Amino acid sequence: MLHPRITASRLRALLRQFPAVAILGPRQSGKSTLARSALPDYARFDLEDPDDYARLRQDPVFALADHRRVILDEAQRLPELFPVLRSLLDRRPELRIVLLGSASPGLIRGISESLAGRVGLLELGGISLLEEGAERLWVRGGFPRVHWSRPRARPEEWYPAYLRTCLEQDIPQLGFRVSAVRLRNLLTMVAHGQGGLCNLSELGGSLGIDYHSVDHILDIFEGTFLIRRLRPYFANIGKRLVKSPKLYVRDTGILHALLGLPYERGALLCHPKAGASFETFCIEQILGHARLVDARAEGFFFRTHSGVEVDLLLRTRGKLVPIEIRLGTAVPDTRGMEACMRDLALPRGYVVSPRPDRRQVRPGIWQCGLHALLRELRLL
Repeated sequence: MLHPRITASRLRALLRQFPAVAILGPRQSGKSTLARSALPDYARFDLEDPDDYARLRQDPVFALADHRRVILDEAQRLPELFPVLRSLLDRRPELRIVLLGSASPGLIRGISESLAGRVGLLELGGISLLEEGAERLWVRGGFPRVHWSRPRARPEEWYPAYLRTCLEQDIPQLGFRVSAVRLRNLLTMVAHGQGGLCNLSELGGSLGIDYHSVDHILDIFEGTFLIRRLRPYFANIGKRLVKSPKLYVRDTGILHALLGLPYERGALLCHPKAGASFETFCIEQILGHARLVDARAEGFFFRTHSGVEVDLLLRTRGKLVPIEIRLGTAVPDTRGMEACMRDLALPRGYVVSPRPDRRQVRPGIWQCGLHALLRELRLL
């Protein structure tokens, strides 16, 4: 049974604006299923299939000649194809191409260089809380295989296998020659410091490598959607602001695998990283929904050297919205939020917590559940 994805309408809208659309996201996030279900009349070539790969590598113009609508799956495996696609799109205005890839445009040079101005980008992250229960997504992660597959994949077995494939096969196939053991060690370190400031020298010292190498590996992780580097927000407010990004393993299922956690709510709540895990889940849901309604939406965090901090500053539709995330239902400490709102002249802020109702806790500050926040910000 296919589960409809809320991104399908966004995909069709992009195809009305661009001759090509790239659906990018982690391996196994449902890109192929989304494309097949939303675009059933498109011909499909899978570059992980040896026959399709050989046909497109030997004579791509001939292979695509009889098709007006095409899906190219795992497109990053054949980067020399992108200049050919640019030529075809320029010569055949009726042609529509959907590219599916497990790496960002920064790693797939052909998308950012050869197809500039011709391709719309759609990032497909984990399952939305509109598609599956929020608590279940938080505890088990957002990959379709651990929620919708038949037979259902067991997360405690599926995630370690997924990580091995990413680190031992996918990253080397992108042309990066880095030890899988080193990749695994650094990713595990990020997980244990989840949501902390990035200190390249400290990470490098623990691994016995220089900070340039750490930065390079983090670029790879970010480009393959394994981590998020949440940048600090800069403003001329007469205060010293933190300049280092915060690091997050993006999917909580992968995070829990790296931390050795069982996929049970009770065990998760007893772990010291439970709050960081919940924060990660909320940030990914908020940013994922925001970019469906505003392609230019961005996320930052706010922190001064004096200790004033807000977990997420969401910029969408030209406005900044400060958002704190708390795993608890008590009235939160809002002093950091209030200071941020004064510094940036923001009229309204939100504290996301597990409680579903919406209540005002301070002038201009509301506490609510994640679903209520998305509805409040018109992101649903």
